[in-house]
Amino acid sequence: MEHAPRWMKLWLQAAGVYNLLWGTVVIVLPDWPLRMASMEPLPEPGRAIWQCLGMVIGVYGVGYLCAARDPTRHWPIVLVGFLGKIFGPIGFAWTAAQGAIPWHFGFTILTNDLLWWVPFGMILLAARRAAR
Repeated sequence: MEHAPRWMKLWLQAAGVYNLLWGTVVIVLPDWPLRMASMEPLPEPGRAIWQCLGMVIGVYGVGYLCAARDPTRHWPIVLVGFLGKIFGPIGFAWTAAQGAIPWHFGFTILTNDLLWWVPFGMILLAARRAAR
């Protein structure tokens, strides 16, 4: 496969650092994102589940940093992340529509998901072209 452009590596590095930071915050300070959305802290076991989600998000960060070394070769990691960034907002919309969380908590989707759609999609398209 051809060598990936620098922008791909930089976007994946940024995604890796972002996810590691966000995951760490959710694990260490689980109430902080909720307070930012004027929400009450979660009772147990919801708090523990929220912290587990932080762990998963942090693990994605490790994957993105690994994929940044050769984005078109490691496209499956990018694909898994891309799918998560599509299904996350769908799950949020479903949950908010049920009234389980407030719609304004969706501010987290902007930086956790939507920001990454275009670069991840472009990396996947480039990987598909490179494989041909």
